[in-house]
Amino acid sequence: MNTDKFLVKEGSKLDLKKHATGFTGDYTDKKQAVKDLQANVEKLRQLQDVLYADDSQSLLVIFQAMDAAGKDGAIEHVMSGVNPQGCHVVSFKQPSDEERNHDYLWRCQKALPARGMIGIFNRSHYEEVLVVRVHPEILQGSQMPAAVKNDKNIWKKRFDHIRDWEQHLAENGTQILKFFLNVSKDEQKQRFLDRINEPVKNWKFAMSDVKERGHWDDYMKAYTEALSATSTKAAPWYVIPADKKWFTRLAVSEIIVKKLESMKLSYPAVTEQHKIELAEAKKLLEAEK
Repeated sequence: MNTDKFLVKEGSKLDLKKHATGFTGDYTDKKQAVKDLQANVEKLRQLQDVLYADDSQSLLVIFQAMDAAGKDGAIEHVMSGVNPQGCHVVSFKQPSDEERNHDYLWRCQKALPARGMIGIFNRSHYEEVLVVRVHPEILQGSQMPAAVKNDKNIWKKRFDHIRDWEQHLAENGTQILKFFLNVSKDEQKQRFLDRINEPVKNWKFAMSDVKERGHWDDYMKAYTEALSATSTKAAPWYVIPADKKWFTRLAVSEIIVKKLESMKLSYPAVTEQHKIELAEAKKLLEAEK
């Protein structure tokens, strides 16, 4: 699959209207897509094992999207074959009192994956240039200095902060992939109705989700500017079609596999002394009665 079409190139101006939410490429149905996803899941399992053994780099995968775009399902299916000991998922909700008393990158800094690990952010520091921008009362109600809250250039400065932070992470061994799951407003509506109509899905629905739909255009503008300003070679954004969940999961898995393959990972080399010890251990074990 050619995933370049989903990439937001550094310095380019994103136009979300040019990214079809229902795009499935050469896949006419999900049967082949499911098979290809499973093949990628197996590749990912193998690559994660090498990443863990190599222990020199980590991978941070960030998911952002409107409600019901399929973030949870994408994480579940794509990471289904990964050793749980080598993968850590963090879902960022409304900040706690402790988190509000630090800078907005603090809680994400704490949750970064260690070397050898895959870290997944379900929502992230980008909420601070998305939901906080759409709802200015959040910013005004924060504990920050008035000069910061009333700064007309605050979003540009935050884009700069984010780019610099992600560049710092990349230069210190944390590779970064960022996915915006691009669901249509009509598809979101249908998924909300499914959550209401199907009792087993009722728990997923919250009235606040519908209220946020009223800010759809504001969110699209915020996403457009944020992705355009923060997609870099070191930390690229991918706009993934999200109306067909089976294609979303395949596309995400394809990009993650390609990224891990590009990281030049390898198992640690065995020293001559270790080889001698292995041979001795083998003799001792085989000599046991």
